[in-house]
Amino acid sequence: MTEVHNPPLQVVGLVATRRGDPVRGPAIFMRPEDAAYRLMEDGELVWVYGPRRHELGTLVVDDSLPRGSVVLRDIAGTSASELVRVSKVNTEPRDRGALA
Repeated sequence: MTEVHNPPLQVVGLVATRRGDPVRGPAIFMRPEDAAYRLMEDGELVWVYGPRRHELGTLVVDDSLPRGSVVLRDIAGTSASELVRVSKVNTEPRDRGALA
C-alpha cells in the first residue's frame, strides 16, 4: 500500500490497561470511514506502524472519533499527537516455489 492509499492517522488518545481489567489487549479504535478507506473491518487484526516500532492490534470501529484520528489501547511505541499508519495483515501464503 502506498502513502497515497494509506494516509497517516493522528493518535488522539492512549489507553493502558492493567491486570484485572475486563477488556485488555492491543487494539486500535478508528472511524468507520477511515477503516473502509483502508478496506478494513471491525474485529480484524491490523498492523499499527508508529515512529519507533510496529505492533499488531485488533481494529475496533468507533463513530465517536474525529476523522483521521485513532485511539490506541495497549500499543507500545507511540505517544499522543504522533502520526501512525495502519494496514491489513497479509494472510496470503507465500509462493515458496519462486525461491527454489
